[in-house]
Formats: sequence, C-alpha cells, structure tokens
Amino acid sequence: MYRKAVFLVMAAFALALVVAVPAWAMGPSHGGHRHHAQKVLFVQTNQPGGNKIAVYDRHWDGTLSFRATYATGGNGGVAAGAPSDPLASQGSLVTAEDGRVLLAVNAGSDTVSLLAVRGDHLKLREVISSGGSFPASIAVHGRLVYVMNAGGAGRLQGYWLSGDRLYAIGGSGRSLGLANATPPNFLTSPGQVGFNPDGSRLIVTTKASGSTIDVWRVRYNGRLSDDPVKTTSTSPVPFAFTFDRQGRLLSIEAAMGQLSTYSLKHDDTLAGIGTTTPNGQAALCWIAFARGFYYGTNTGSSTISSFRVAHDGTPTLVAAVAATTDAGPTDMAVSADQRSLYVQGGAAGSVDVFRVAADGSLTRIQTVTGLPKLIEGIAAIR
Repeated sequence: MYRKAVFLVMAAFALALVVAVPAWAMGPSHGGHRHHAQKVLFVQTNQPGGNKIAVYDRHWDGTLSFRATYATGGNGGVAAGAPSDPLASQGSLVTAEDGRVLLAVNAGSDTVSLLAVRGDHLKLREVISSGGSFPASIAVHGRLVYVMNAGGAGRLQGYWLSGDRLYAIGGSGRSLGLANATPPNFLTSPGQVGFNPDGSRLIVTTKASGSTIDVWRVRYNGRLSDDPVKTTSTSPVPFAFTFDRQGRLLSIEAAMGQLSTYSLKHDDTLAGIGTTTPNGQAALCWIAFARGFYYGTNTGSSTISSFRVAHDGTPTLVAAVAATTDAGPTDMAVSADQRSLYVQGGAAGSVDVFRVAADGSLTRIQTVTGLPKLIEGIAAIR
C-alpha cells in the first residue's frame, strides 16, 4: 500500500508539471523537443505599414517550407533613394543566446523588437526604443548588444541582454558624427555595426559619408570609448564586413567592387593587408562565409561574387560571377554546416537557396517567392 501511494503521488506531481508548462514553450505539437534541433530561416519583411518576420523550416537538403509570419510590433523603413536595399545595411536581423532570441530593427518606428525563438515559433517579448532614428544594424557579443541608428548624425546605443529583455546601458550612446537626414540616403548611411571576435572593439562602416571604418574600444561596463579611431578604407565606400579566423577584418567596398583585408592594431587603427581586383559588377555590398570562401552580393547586377583569403591575409577574387540571383540581392545567411547559402532578393521579394560545393561553386536549388518587395534582414538557426 505504501509503494502504491508513493507511486500515485509521484504520478500526480508529474502530471501537474506537464499541465503547468505553456504549450508554446514545448514546441510544435508534432515534434516533442523539436525546437532543440529545428533548422529555421527567418526573413524580415521590413514593410512601412507593419514589419513582420517570415519563418521557414529548413530541410535536410537546404530547401525551405513556409511556416508562419509574426509581427514585430513596429514598422519597417526605406532609406532615401534605395533601389533594392531599403535599410542599406547588413545585420538588421540577428540571433542571440545560441538561437533562443531574435532581434529585429523597426527602422520606421525607431524601435528594436526582441522575439523568443521556440523551434519555428516566435513570441514577441519586447519592443524597445533604439536610442536614435532609423535603426538599421545590430551587433551582439554574448550579453552585450549595440544598435546602429542610421538617421541624422547616426547614433550607437548599447544594451544588456538578460533573459528575454533588453536593458539600455546608461551613458552608452555615441554619435557617428554624420550629416544625414532621416531617413538617410542609402549611399551615405552607415553600413554595419559589429564586434571583433573577442568583443573588445566595436566597428562601424560609414560608406560614402566618409569612406572610413570606425573603431571604438569596449569598456568593462559595456560603454564605449568617447571617440572612435577612424581609418580611411583602402577602396571607397566600405559597406559590410566580417572577421576571419585569424581576427583580420574583411571589408566589402562597394564603389569598385572589391574585398579588402585589414589587421586591427592595439591602438585601434586598421592596417591594410590587401585588396582584390575590381569584380566588374555593380554595387558589391554584403558578405557571407561558407566552406572556406567569402561571398558578396552585387545588388545592381543581380549576381554573387566569390573570394578567398590566403593564410597571410591576402584576398583574391575567385569568380566575379559565381552565381546569378533574383533581382536586387541584398543580405545573406548561411546554414551551420555551411552547405546552404540563402540570399534575399530585395527587388523581387524572394529568397534564393544555393548549395555550396567544396570547391566554392554555387548551385541554385530553390527560389522562394511571395514575399513583399524591399525585404531586408535574414538569419538562420542551425
């Protein structure tokens, strides 16, 4: 009798726990713990009448199936004169907390949205002021988040990420010192904000406003040095950037269609290492890495170029046209296994899916349509 009573008590307790957990937190009903291994792609619609995130399930071969859309609680925005890249930036939609959080800019309402990720389900947790006008890019390093506001003089604002909330860091705002309107012109707005690999520096590209790459030192309390160290880019109009495994900065420079590499010095200056030959395409602006190659989208030519970087940091143009895309390619995302490349077609309202081969060649295997034009912002989980 005693054992039977204990068993009944334990069973009742277990049942109570199951009932107490919200259904959405357990993931889709057809997948048990599916959200722990779910492969998902997020696409930001960036519509002025209401920004949304379109969610796609990613299959074993990299192809996509539409799942649902979720409102961000804010409005998208369009930079002045933008033909296919309304935010004129890289990194407007990013993941954090090992894919458990999605951060999205609402350029038309000067806010940032935080959405909790549960497999292919999203739950809007917070909409918070961006600390400036026309937020266009977000940088994340651990719990530290910085938002780049592109409107007017341009402004950076820092936050601590804790759970499903962002907390503004007092005294973290820094002006970019630009001379733009709101919304800014797409050529003169800043291109991207990002951390170096160890999180000790924060970098911003100014595009045609000054053709500089600005570096701030990150302090222990999350605030930045008072003023940045500015380095004029090797080739004009630095737009998007990333870092290689050696900690070198790789900058896409749009005016001539070139990729330049830099070493980041202790005094926060950037020393140029090398620059590729021009790719002969129009408006090389975004960058992504997969399987040893760097890919850049040419939004004016509707093509993708491929590059390699040698052990000493010297960059080389591999293929001026590695693939063609739908009209107006902009930002990109890469799967965790680096075998799938997802490219937004800003002028087409589409996403092209490419298979990445070991030799760097790209094969288009799917084009997802039905999205609105002037989409911008894309992120992949796993």
